[in-house]
Amino acid sequence: MPADGLRALVLVPTPDYPEPWRWAYDVEAQALEQAGIAVEPAPWTEARDLSGFDCVLPLVVWGYHLRFAEWLRLLDRLESEPVPCINPPALLRWNSDKLYLAELGTKGVPTVETLPVDKLTGEALAEARAHFGSDNVVVKPPVSASATGTFLLRAGEGVPPEVAGQRMLVQPFVEGVATEGEYSLIFFGGRFSHAIVKRPKTGDFRVQPHLGGVDLPCAPPDGAEELARAALAAAPAEATYARVDMVPGREGLQIIELELIEPALFLHHAPDGGAAFASAVRGAVEQPEADR
Repeated sequence: MPADGLRALVLVPTPDYPEPWRWAYDVEAQALEQAGIAVEPAPWTEARDLSGFDCVLPLVVWGYHLRFAEWLRLLDRLESEPVPCINPPALLRWNSDKLYLAELGTKGVPTVETLPVDKLTGEALAEARAHFGSDNVVVKPPVSASATGTFLLRAGEGVPPEVAGQRMLVQPFVEGVATEGEYSLIFFGGRFSHAIVKRPKTGDFRVQPHLGGVDLPCAPPDGAEELARAALAAAPAEATYARVDMVPGREGLQIIELELIEPALFLHHAPDGGAAFASAVRGAVEQPEADR
């Protein structure tokens, strides 16, 4: 593999995707290009000949949860291609269903307790509240992104009609999200890069930028880096890029998301401007195929 002249296909949203995404893509593409990696974006739904590329990066496949069967077919294809996909398809498939959170919990990783419900009904909601010992719960689809289909249900609130009868995940509401925020630790090639804290707008609990959330650079809270490493070690494969989201629970920090598919990496807060990100991508491409 040559030391320079690498070409990367970066998968991005479909042209009709409604949310702004260039803010995440532009800084990532710039970091790669500054490291000598040529970048070409393409909607993730478009079939492409990959023979001219050295790697595929699904960095901005925002909206995959809306076309999930198509996403799984793409992963099947990428798994059979000789061109490496970074992160690897098996890891992306595992990370696509948030039921992995329950798996992390069973492996001893402190995680926001996650209860799967085959059909969300009033009875199932009542049972979940009793199980958690909490009237305030969050319901979310197991396959989702950008807080799509996510609801905070406080005492006395029933099942939202939008998700009634659907397969859902139920979690106790972590009050610290609204008061302290949600921490994100970003890793490249297994090495810690930088941390941010995301805070929702007043009166909300969702921290996504398109919903009014703000992000600020910060030092990792005590124990955060160790928790993030434990979560990544419990995943089925190593991640070249990873964002580990955690929240302050009653008994300490807890994992709320392990973002390995298309996370915003907040490189504008990275001390090196994203150099470690580009270096990790280059290393993943250049490592021997047998080691992938």
